[in-house]
Amino acid sequence: MSTRIVTFGEVMLRLKAPGFERLLQSPVLEATFGGGEANVAVSLAQFGRQVSFVTVLPSNPLGDACVSYLRGRGVDVASILRQGERLGTYYFEAGANQRPSRVVYDRLHSSIMDVSPESFDWNRLLEGADWFHITGITPALSENAAYISLQAVKAARRLGLTVSCDYNYRKNLWRYGKTAPQIMTELVRQVDVGIANEEDCQHALGITLEGRRWEREVEEGRVDPARYRELCEHVLAAFPNLKVQAITLRSSHSADHNGWAACLHNRSEFLVSKHYEVTDIVDRVGTGDAFAAGLTYALSGGMPAGEALEFATAASCLKHSIPGDMNNCTVEEVQALAAGNAGGRIQR
Repeated sequence: MSTRIVTFGEVMLRLKAPGFERLLQSPVLEATFGGGEANVAVSLAQFGRQVSFVTVLPSNPLGDACVSYLRGRGVDVASILRQGERLGTYYFEAGANQRPSRVVYDRLHSSIMDVSPESFDWNRLLEGADWFHITGITPALSENAAYISLQAVKAARRLGLTVSCDYNYRKNLWRYGKTAPQIMTELVRQVDVGIANEEDCQHALGITLEGRRWEREVEEGRVDPARYRELCEHVLAAFPNLKVQAITLRSSHSADHNGWAACLHNRSEFLVSKHYEVTDIVDRVGTGDAFAAGLTYALSGGMPAGEALEFATAASCLKHSIPGDMNNCTVEEVQALAAGNAGGRIQR
């Protein structure tokens, strides 16, 4: 019997300046859709999993286009609520060399931020599912969204689903009177598989290590995977419910050139993936979601921890080469890279 996965979160309209232009340098913006849990859903559908996406979209042409987009990529959209007044938007400017990329959010009072918690019957939405995925972005949106997120993970745990969460700290979103640790620590107590980067652990959960200057290490390209074992162990000690803690390791040499790897602790062993040097980056937005989707695909299919980590890291490495939020890669392409086929030769 195949695994059925449910994800829940906001999907937004993404408006990007062409190429490496500054925002509105020319009067053109490229329109696509994106958002953490939606990105995971699309990637999982691309990998052949049955996946349902739960969100709230307005009943207008933008909402219609978004539903059509997700459906066209194999995602079950039957659980999408159509209410509220607006689709959240974000504007994206791709960085180059020493100029960083930039995101501007315009999502206040989007449909999912103002929806009533009574709108979601989680027993029905999760019926027949095996896995539930959420990120720390959704509970950061509003008090309502935080309450619904907690309802969802508690229902998923009660129903026996495996729960995964990408902690995904976004400092510009936590503006409704609660700090990230106040909400996320309660949410992560319901989680089986935690996914993060070093900054997420620090700011979303309030867990850090003495003397660590994560931002400087990342900016200087000095990410040492061995140093993350202690961080994983701190997180696992704080949350006994966690079965797996994965952390992505990015060293940022410039906007175009990043080092990329990941590590995973499953309480019995600490594993580090192979390292990729990603040069001439096309689009790094959504790479963490590609990792989460790869790890979910692999673990939900019974793949051993080491193979699952390599699959997820390879999937997210490939995402750096694909424009847009979503990872349009197949299982075979990911497996080829994980196996060492990194030359990029033309396939005929």
